[in-house]
Amino acid sequence: MWQDLLQTITKMNQNMTRFFCFKAVTLLLLGVNLSGCASFNNQQDPLESINRTVFEFNEAIDDKVLEPVARGYKWVVPDPIEMVVGNFFSNLNDVVVTANSILQLNFSSALASSTRVLINTTFGMLGMIDIASDISMASDIDISKRNEDFGQTMGHYGIASGPYLVLPFLGPSSLRDAVGIGVDSFFADPVTTGVYLNSIDAAIRIPVGGARALDTRAQLLDVEKTLEEAALDKYEFIRDAYLQRRHSLVHNGNLPSSDEAE
Repeated sequence: MWQDLLQTITKMNQNMTRFFCFKAVTLLLLGVNLSGCASFNNQQDPLESINRTVFEFNEAIDDKVLEPVARGYKWVVPDPIEMVVGNFFSNLNDVVVTANSILQLNFSSALASSTRVLINTTFGMLGMIDIASDISMASDIDISKRNEDFGQTMGHYGIASGPYLVLPFLGPSSLRDAVGIGVDSFFADPVTTGVYLNSIDAAIRIPVGGARALDTRAQLLDVEKTLEEAALDKYEFIRDAYLQRRHSLVHNGNLPSSDEAE
């Protein structure tokens, strides 16, 4: 149950960050400017007072807007359609995974992820049906879902995560991951890559990005109660879960013997 919760928190960050990436850059610049006057009560969270303020802002927005809309979405949309929507966005994310696997020279992951895109896009109706995962479960062919992004790529090459950040609307991140968000969003993510070339381009991408954010928030409803019950301090729980999960992802689960956070 806890592993599922950590994975969901990470997934929330990955998906919603691509939709609101320009706000990540804004907070990143703010964090750099204020880091000199922040207290260092926590080595990984020197901006805790600022982060807690942003966290409370995010919680308020979520309570008043995002959660009610997500509950309405789940009430209106049948479960099979929700699954189809989730599969579609997961297929788009495999493009990001493939690009970062190549950058990490992890060619087995790149081959698996690119194969997933090919199979699910062609035979799975643009990814709406996750045929690749079914193949992986029913055979010895390992084309299961991977998790790679540019934040992990930088970590793979030894770039430290930097201070923990809470981004407006996006939630948990770090200095390194905030940069990774911008790189993935501009160069790899099919929804946000490049620039909006014209009004028609923007008219397609913005609703798709909004639908992805809504789908992500709706998926979190299933674990929200568990999170509320488990955390004496919700901020600390999410922070520690996020940092531990990202540290594990950078090392692909093979943590160094010292197991020190980056």
